Amino acid sequence: MITGGGFSIIVRLEMAAGTGFSQVAAAIADAGGDIVALDTVHVGRHAVLRDITVNLRREEDGEQVLAALRNHPGVRVVHVSDRTFLVHLGGKIEVQAKTPVKNRDDLSRVYTPGVARVCLAIRDDPAKAFQLTIKRNTVAVVTDGTAVLGLGDIGPEAALPVMEGKAMLFKQFADVDAFPICLATRDPDEIVRTVKAIAPAFGGINLEDISAPRCFEIETRLKAELDIPVFHDDQHGTAVVMLAGLLNAVRLVGKRLTDLKVVVCGIGAAGVACTKILLAAGVQHITGVDRPGILHPEAAYDNPVWRWYAAHTNPERRQGGLAEALDGADVFIGVSGPGVLRVEHIQRMARDPIVFAMANPTPEIPPEEAEPYVRILATGRSDYPNQINNVLCFPGMFRGALDARAREINEEMKLAAARAIASCVGEDELNEQYIVPSVFNQRVVKAVSRAVAEAAYQTGVARRDAPHVLRD
Repeated sequence: MITGGGFSIIVRLEMAAGTGFSQVAAAIADAGGDIVALDTVHVGRHAVLRDITVNLRREEDGEQVLAALRNHPGVRVVHVSDRTFLVHLGGKIEVQAKTPVKNRDDLSRVYTPGVARVCLAIRDDPAKAFQLTIKRNTVAVVTDGTAVLGLGDIGPEAALPVMEGKAMLFKQFADVDAFPICLATRDPDEIVRTVKAIAPAFGGINLEDISAPRCFEIETRLKAELDIPVFHDDQHGTAVVMLAGLLNAVRLVGKRLTDLKVVVCGIGAAGVACTKILLAAGVQHITGVDRPGILHPEAAYDNPVWRWYAAHTNPERRQGGLAEALDGADVFIGVSGPGVLRVEHIQRMARDPIVFAMANPTPEIPPEEAEPYVRILATGRSDYPNQINNVLCFPGMFRGALDARAREINEEMKLAAARAIASCVGEDELNEQYIVPSVFNQRVVKAVSRAVAEAAYQTGVARRDAPHVLRD
């Protein structure tokens, strides 16, 4: 069952004259629906046609609402529409021309014969593709559909709505043109070859929803073989926003990053990225926990990522499970699954526990259970405070990288993005319920893009002069 995420239906009802609307509304409410809009479509002598928009707590509540309406005297259900599905009809994005073609002269400039001069200019100087084509502002959102949201391996076609949504967010938040690329292969070699083959048309590559551990190899190879930014958002977007939240959380509890004891639960793509950015930010004591328990160097792991992890974390050489890892810990970072964290685990943590239960769509512990025992709680959900949402990162990250015409997105650029996100929560705003800004905070993309561009320039990966890199 999928919970949350805006279950809403529009029910077209034919109501016989004399049928009381208040009784219909009560039937909807009793069945678990909440009426948010009422529109009259047609009024006749014997009946009224109305569209009723109903919000639902759960998907299955829709069937109960419809059953109540179908059984109600004087009411006929004419049609039912799912508002979420309506948004997706025909796809959510489109391509639009920036210059209208109104006559033959226009045609000769945007296409043949005039376009030939532009082609030859790029042939003689390939860097001009960044000036004269969509390459300067276009990102490919690439997936194989193997690790989509909390749905898992659903395939490239089923992943397309998510990639379209990502493209929408790129455009709305950062004016970056993004296009979904869903690949019908899960072979790392073929994915790398395909992305390299299409790279000439793009200024950056956003890898998305590719399962671990293949995602590590694919990103590493593409970063080495392409001269444009490659960014796996499931790893690094999550890590950047997590660090932004943690920077503000430690301000509230009066602790320092260097003194923190952090437990990361779920050592996959996001867990490894979170760990690497924490290490880069100065955290020295990190312990990782996955299905075998605490990862430690004395154990033998088939997973090469776990071998690396065990060698670079767990300075106290702890063994055991999550409970043992959390003894005296200041911070819990969860990128695992529901039910992993329990109240008795939190009670073993140090004073003022910081818990980031980021598993989606269901956190590692229900927030209402954790809240009495933690100082600061964050999740990946929009219906609780402190949402660790990648939308705070990737639009500004790519805006800055594209503005700088960066060759790559390096660790310094990620750290700069995290600090910029954190800075968008003012001293007068910061509290336990607000450690990261809203995704609709208009300051975020500007702050992140500028910080990322500055870091690209300072680390020597920018290919534009500094005055052009830093936008006002």
